[in-house]
Amino acid sequence: MANASELSSSSPHLPSPGGLLSASGLKLATLGLILCVSLAGNVLFAWLILRDRHLHRAPYYLLLDLCLADALRSLACFPFVMLAVRSGAGAWPHGPLSCKVLAFLAVLFCFHAAFLLFCVGVTRYMAIAHHRFYAKRMTGWTCLAVVCMVWTLAMAMAFPPVFDVGTYKFIREEEQCIFEHRYVKANDTLGFMLMLAAVIAATHLVYVKLLFFIHGHRKMKPAQLVPAISQNWTFHGPGATGQAAANWTAGFGRGPTPPTLVGIRQATHSQIKRLLVLEEFKMEKRLCKMFYMITLLFLLLWSPYIVACYLRVFIKASTIPQVYLTASVWMTFAQAGVNPILCFIFNKELRVCFRAHFPCCQSIQSTQGTILCDLKSFGI
Repeated sequence: MANASELSSSSPHLPSPGGLLSASGLKLATLGLILCVSLAGNVLFAWLILRDRHLHRAPYYLLLDLCLADALRSLACFPFVMLAVRSGAGAWPHGPLSCKVLAFLAVLFCFHAAFLLFCVGVTRYMAIAHHRFYAKRMTGWTCLAVVCMVWTLAMAMAFPPVFDVGTYKFIREEEQCIFEHRYVKANDTLGFMLMLAAVIAATHLVYVKLLFFIHGHRKMKPAQLVPAISQNWTFHGPGATGQAAANWTAGFGRGPTPPTLVGIRQATHSQIKRLLVLEEFKMEKRLCKMFYMITLLFLLLWSPYIVACYLRVFIKASTIPQVYLTASVWMTFAQAGVNPILCFIFNKELRVCFRAHFPCCQSIQSTQGTILCDLKSFGI
């Protein structure tokens, strides 16, 4: 009968129980932190958007849907992952039906975020390049239609594998119930992965096109003077300045009404939409920057896991290091908690609304600034 030293020397590749406990503790701590940050941040920003009337606009409606989806993902999926890590049994202990439901929800929330970020990119391009159409058509009902379309597309991508035997299952290396990525000849994984990659690539192409549009319209074009037209000293046409019409109105002209005054009526603000002025342009650019940072971080956090999935699909006997696979899976979990942080950093309106509803934070910040000023005055 072999003793413990012989067993450890005969199997050097097996991790020690202490190493397993420390790894499980690190996983539980990081996932618990992600869960708390995701729930607190997403629920807080959803509450701010619903409470503040200044945020009742199209981009914030889409951001509200993204925050609620991330909060639901954290609440529905992460606790079961923590239970699987804590048990350490290497198998799903709650039955195959619950595993299939959790895998369906994980894939649903992943494709929902991808499709929604693509729609947000399209609306950002419309807000800059076609502002009149965007201001007229992008109402609350339009946003509701976009959100319903996004959830429908995500459901269409996540629901078919439910009927395929063995597609949704518990992956022991990832410690979660998810889509089983097998070799391309043994499963239909490639189609789902190509769709996800295509949506992410199309989203970034929209932002690249928006960047080129902004760059192309930054330089001021020289004014082209067009001569005015006149038969009886009432100048009209593209080059007319309106001075002749003003003179006629003041009583210095004779004859019929100048063509510049025929059919003119004063338009109210509700009848015509203004063009995109400088302040609105700056606000739309800030929103574009915030949403693009969310999209870019989605790509960065999901890329390692997508690479691992493609390796499983195209290489039949691929051996992915466990450290890399665990880190890539936990990076996908972190994506549900980073969006509120990015919104708070890159969106001034949300910061102002947060300080307005929570004045205690502003008083603490002003107190800290006063203390620092006093310390500098004393030379400390």
